Amino acid sequence: QLQASGGGLVQAGGSLRLSCAASGRTFDSGVMGWFRQAPGKEREFVAGIRWSGGITDYADSVKGRFTISRDNAKNTVYLQMNSLKPEDTAVYYCAATYYSGTYYRTLTYDYWGQGTLVTVSS
Repeated sequence: QLQASGGGLVQAGGSLRLSCAASGRTFDSGVMGWFRQAPGKEREFVAGIRWSGGITDYADSVKGRFTISRDNAKNTVYLQMNSLKPEDTAVYYCAATYYSGTYYRTLTYDYWGQGTLVTVSS
């Protein structure tokens, strides 16, 4: 249902754009989010967006650096990551639900992508 891509190795201060393509039924009335999990740490919320209206929310650690957006026609959500830091290194997961819910809670989401690795070197 969800296919994440766009991860890679980048130097600190660089940028990457992650994509999450949804197949099947469109999530036009729900919520999509990005989470990340660093080695030895719990999965944490990064950003979320409501398909209808495009309302967004971000973790404090990425505000002003990351931007979540959506392309309804392509049923795809993006995460533009700028000014990357070594502490942004993690596997990034996209998640989706057809329903409304709290962006930052993992239990909000019914579908998860396979994850894409982002490595930021210092």
